[in-house]
Amino acid sequence: MSRRDGTRADVIPISEAPSAHPPAPRTPPAPDPRPRTTPGRPPAHGRVGVVLVSHSQELANAVRSLALALTGDDSPTPVAATGGDLLDGPGISAVLVAAATRRVDQGHGVVVLADLGGAVTTVRALLADADEHGLPFPVRFANAPFVEGAVAAVATATAGGDLAAVLDAAEEAYRQPKG
Repeated sequence: MSRRDGTRADVIPISEAPSAHPPAPRTPPAPDPRPRTTPGRPPAHGRVGVVLVSHSQELANAVRSLALALTGDDSPTPVAATGGDLLDGPGISAVLVAAATRRVDQGHGVVVLADLGGAVTTVRALLADADEHGLPFPVRFANAPFVEGAVAAVATATAGGDLAAVLDAAEEAYRQPKG
């Protein structure tokens, strides 16, 4: 066989060509020893933050702990628990709520849940003047039961849900019958 330039081409018998033999079976890769994470947005890209506002710091911390424990994920969404006033008594501090909101912000929004009427009023007043209080954008208030809404919001945010999905998950808790 000759080429157009006049030189002879190398000739390989078909039985010796690489395509004549099937490839050797591949051995499966070794299992990854790291724990599996929930599919969704990778942690490096940030998640929706969640703020739990209660009249009691102890109650806010307990609900936070419960919500994080129930997600079962080694890389949960950022959750802040705030409660009480600046003097460590029962009540609500707008300063503490604003600080908690800034603390959990990863650039994908923040969902805020509150326990009782005074907390709801404080959160709504903060959101009405969000720029004045230095709140991140966007921040949404969830019209949801405190415990059930917190668990649903944290689970959805940890799974990589966007702001609308996290807010919907929290608010859907109102529509779940208990009896």
